[in-house]
Amino acid sequence: MIELVSAERCIACDKCIRVCPTNVFDRGEDGIPVLARHGDCQTCFQCEANCPADALYVAPQTSPLPDESTVRDEDGLDRAGLLGSYRRHIGWGRGRTPGARLAVGPTLNPPGSKGSSLPITS
Repeated sequence: MIELVSAERCIACDKCIRVCPTNVFDRGEDGIPVLARHGDCQTCFQCEANCPADALYVAPQTSPLPDESTVRDEDGLDRAGLLGSYRRHIGWGRGRTPGARLAVGPTLNPPGSKGSSLPITS
């Protein structure tokens, strides 16, 4: 379930608002999304996966955690590498964009040659 929106990291792009299938977020007066319907979260991770700033944390639990839970400690989540961790897990982490392919396997330019290594596709 969505547990944290980092106001410090958020760039107010509204991607989380647009991709949420259950309309959990509202746009706050300062432009930062707020959890308006927390209990409606389906734990689909779409908001965290699509956040380009790693400003969200979705806990794997499907029900809200207690207010005193450590999943709302932004500094602790940051130190543990959990902000944006789902995005990294699926390969959409920093420096990558949704839908991008990894160049794996043989390339047109072997290592050590000049030029970029482009994947061979058929």
